[in-house]
Amino acid sequence: MMKRILILLGLVLSACDPTPPPETERKPNPAFETQIEAMEKARAVEQQVRDAADAQRQQLDAATQP
Repeated sequence: MMKRILILLGLVLSACDPTPPPETERKPNPAFETQIEAMEKARAVEQQVRDAADAQRQQLDAATQP
């Protein structure tokens, strides 16, 4: 019985390949393309809002300085 367990364990361990598969270019899943595009658009809009806020802040600073 112990011999069978050791043979089975040896087979299981020998089946494991320690080297990872080569990295290939990962393409986004088509099911998530719309979500990815939405996130990219949101990031662009966020940057525009930050730029507008910075410009407004600079205008306020310029207007309040004597």
